[in-house]
Amino acid sequence: MQTNIFGNGNGGREERFDFWFDPTADYHNYSILWNYFHTVFMVDGIPIREMIGNESMGEDYPSKPMAMYATVWDGSDWATDGGRFKVDYKYAPFVASFKSLKMQGCAANPLLQNLESESASPSSSAHCNSPYAEYYDALEADEFLALDSKQKAAMAWVRRTHMYYSYCDDKVRYPTPLPECTSTIDSIPKAVRRRRQRRRKPNYNSSKTSFQDASGH
Repeated sequence: MQTNIFGNGNGGREERFDFWFDPTADYHNYSILWNYFHTVFMVDGIPIREMIGNESMGEDYPSKPMAMYATVWDGSDWATDGGRFKVDYKYAPFVASFKSLKMQGCAANPLLQNLESESASPSSSAHCNSPYAEYYDALEADEFLALDSKQKAAMAWVRRTHMYYSYCDDKVRYPTPLPECTSTIDSIPKAVRRRRQRRRKPNYNSSKTSFQDASGH
């Protein structure tokens, strides 16, 4: 699984994970919580990545309306460890199935968004005012402002045992780390991640987690 975060059109913040289950065997829940405090990626309710909204990121932290689309896309020329693993088209056709899409938030009107001042504060955005304010306010309830201790422990387990690439320690792309790269990432031995990046055959039976009930969102 590859995650990335784009703000104002700027990305380059990829992190890659293998799974603690076989993702082809059954449906799983993939979700994103996004507000002005943080962005959290979750798998089956378990947080795997959190990006805190901080001033050091400036416009690189997402602040514009979000869209969603789903497709089958061949990114093997770069997304699979720099193109090491190519799609084998003899197994085509490839099929992706989705169900139970749920979305909550304020509806964005692109026409109104274009009329807003660039200096306007996020909370004053026209598309988040009435009649959608109740949905906007709901995502700023206390339970959505920060991860609790159990969620943090679950995320630490995933990042320690299943994350094999982070832009924060890619010295080729970023000789000077980006401002949000912190000791949380550095605490995971880089040599361990390098070994994971070379080892691309996951063993879904070798990892068991006690955090299956860690969902709080």
